[in-house]
Amino acid sequence: MNDTYVEVMVAKKKNPILPVAKVFLYGLAIACFMMAVTASGIFFVITAISVLVAYFVLPNFDLEYEYLYIDKEISIDKIMSKEKRKNVYTVDLGRMELMAPAGSHELDSYKARGIRTYDFSSGNEGANVYSIVYESGKDGTVLVNIEPNEEMLRAIKNVFPRKVRG
Repeated sequence: MNDTYVEVMVAKKKNPILPVAKVFLYGLAIACFMMAVTASGIFFVITAISVLVAYFVLPNFDLEYEYLYIDKEISIDKIMSKEKRKNVYTVDLGRMELMAPAGSHELDSYKARGIRTYDFSSGNEGANVYSIVYESGKDGTVLVNIEPNEEMLRAIKNVFPRKVRG
């Protein structure tokens, strides 16, 4: 068995409003609960809604992406708040047309066609983002943006030397 395995973790750029929103929602929940004890039931509803939003929606904004390259396939998982993991996309590199740096002119013809783009990069300035032009069965040709490290690039280049640029 001669499988290549490379794992890369990339943290998504944090939204500066997120900590403020958490404090606001938890403060709203506490204030409404205190009012609900002494006043009417509408404050119970507001308390429940703010707690549900804080518990279920806000963790989705603290993201990390994990790329697993295992023998000609990249599996992309989304990790929310370092607790929940979900597989969001899988790229079969056997169906890859091209892999190049995101700003490369070799991708201009694909971008001009307006093909669907999936962005699984950190969003940080100066990040080493690569775009994979991939023939997906269900979506047609798509562009998948990832941030591979040197080890992953080398592993992909060893298998597909003519399709990887940069």
